[in-house]
Amino acid sequence: MKYKPVLELKGSLLTLMVLNLFNSDNELIAKALAEKISKAPDFFQQVPIVIDLQAVEDNQAVLDLSELVKLLRTYGLTPVAVRGGNIEHNEIALNMNLGILNNIKSPAPQLTLETKVAAVPEIPAAKIIRDPIRSGQQVIAEKGDLIILSAVSHGAEILADRHIHVYGALRGRALAGINGDNKAQIFCQQLYADLLSVAGKYQVNEDFPEDLIGKSTQTYLEQDKLNIKKL
Repeated sequence: MKYKPVLELKGSLLTLMVLNLFNSDNELIAKALAEKISKAPDFFQQVPIVIDLQAVEDNQAVLDLSELVKLLRTYGLTPVAVRGGNIEHNEIALNMNLGILNNIKSPAPQLTLETKVAAVPEIPAAKIIRDPIRSGQQVIAEKGDLIILSAVSHGAEILADRHIHVYGALRGRALAGINGDNKAQIFCQQLYADLLSVAGKYQVNEDFPEDLIGKSTQTYLEQDKLNIKKL
């Protein structure tokens, strides 16, 4: 029998969003960030981001890193690492389960906040539904996200080529990534769905974790398996 390894660790060059800071004032940072995010709020949801403090350190400014991380998370961004911080910043980062990246003097091309906002017009427009989805109704968002600003009833079905966002109770059936997008996700304020599916992988409500029923949740694929986690 041929031996098959349990896992493999490999180096990889990944494109990450980088937040380059030039000021340590959290109030000014919050205002500038809100302005950037408002241009494409859904586009930044769950996006991994590196916090670059090299310019702030050059100015010997004091930054409340823990508050900045909390701020980014409130906008749906996912901080994954810090670069260019001092010893105190690095300790805070480690305590918040963030990675520490080495400083670089000549950074390779990165996908920055400015670059990503400029690319937003190329993203398919989301389909936004303001009214409740009634039993027997089927709503489909082709090529983009489906955003429902109300509740979805039992017996209804919602489908999207990309992500599904339900800002209310999600009942019925929700199917994201219907054309095979395994990076699609389902977000809802209250989980009561009969079925959740991402790129063809599904779970019925009998299989949902009991402690997540009625809670705000995020559903996504990980290693080809459907995961439902609390937001």
